[in-house]
Amino acid sequence: MTSHQSDSGTNAETMTGGRTDEVVDLFELAERLVAELAEHAAGRTARTVVSGSSLRTVVIALKEGTELAEHDAPTAGTLYCLSGRVSLDSGDRSQELGPGQLLPIPSVRHSVRAHADSAVLLTVALR
Repeated sequence: MTSHQSDSGTNAETMTGGRTDEVVDLFELAERLVAELAEHAAGRTARTVVSGSSLRTVVIALKEGTELAEHDAPTAGTLYCLSGRVSLDSGDRSQELGPGQLLPIPSVRHSVRAHADSAVLLTVALR
């Protein structure tokens, strides 16, 4: 496994090490990351599970009340709630997600808020 800092300063780690044939138990990883939240002053942590030239998939854990500040939208992407409850806010629209719910990321600036200790799976198409 390779550790690195993400752009947001969040502790992040690449799980696949460049391999494309590894199976990742997302629910186990999400549970572990949520359990680690107390160790992270920023209230969030993340692990990249797939990183390629056209696609990136990241599990992000957020402590209740934590927000990923407004940021630009990827070319294309989805947000899938693994555990907890989050909302994706864009402009005057807020869409709440619970476990098992998937939302296409809107093509406008947006933010993400955690309403409980949560884990989400972010999948983005790279430019």
